[in-house]
Amino acid sequence: MPSEPVFEPLNFERLSEAEQLRRSNEFADRLLTRRSVRHFSREPIPAEIIENAIRVAGAAPSGANQQPWTFVVISDPALKREIRIAAEAEEKESYERRMSQEWLDALAPLGTDWRKPHIEDAPCVIVVFRQAYGIRIDKETGEEARVLHYYSEESVGIAVGFLLAALHISGLATLTHTPSPMKFLSEILDRPANERAFVLIPVGYPAADAEAPAITKKPLAEFMIRR
Repeated sequence: MPSEPVFEPLNFERLSEAEQLRRSNEFADRLLTRRSVRHFSREPIPAEIIENAIRVAGAAPSGANQQPWTFVVISDPALKREIRIAAEAEEKESYERRMSQEWLDALAPLGTDWRKPHIEDAPCVIVVFRQAYGIRIDKETGEEARVLHYYSEESVGIAVGFLLAALHISGLATLTHTPSPMKFLSEILDRPANERAFVLIPVGYPAADAEAPAITKKPLAEFMIRR
C-alpha cells in the first residue's frame, strides 16, 4: 500500500512589489551575461562553490519527486584527459561522417569542431547522468526490482538549468557539451546500467584571452506571448 502523504507548513517569504522587481532585475541582468565558454584557465576553483551549485540543482522539481539524477564531479587530470580523448573520437566521427551539411551549417557561426581542449583545461568537469529508472532492493530477499521514473528527461533538464544558473551567479564560466553518443562516459566513470549520460559541463574561470562567438539572442517579443 502507498504511504499516506505528510504535509508541513510552506516556508515562503512574501516580498514587497519593489523588492520583487529589484531581485528580478538583478537576477535577469546577471543571467543575461552568461555565455558558453570554450577557453578556460587552469586556475583551481573552490570546491564548496561546486557543491553549493549541485545542492541547488538537486532542489529542482522532478516528476513524483524521484530526483532522477547523478552529478559526477571530475577534477583528476588523468581522468579528464581520458574523457577528452574519448569525446574527441566521437566528435571527429560526427563532424566528418555523421552530421548532415545542414547541421554543420548551423554550427558554423559558433566556430566549433571536433577538438575539445576545454575538457582538460577546465579545472572541473561535471557530468550529469539521468537515472532512466530506479532500483529498489527487497530488504528480505536482496532482490532488485526496477522502479519506473516519471518525466526523467524533463526533470534532469530543469536541474541542469538550476546548475548553470547557480554556477554563473557564483562567478564561474560553463559550457554545455553533449558529444553523441555518450555511452563512453558511463564506461569511463563506471556508472550503473540505469544511468544515461545527459550532459558534460566544463566549469572554471575563462582564460585571459577567452572569446565568445558574436551571436545575438531573440528579442523577448519573438518568444513570449500574452493571452
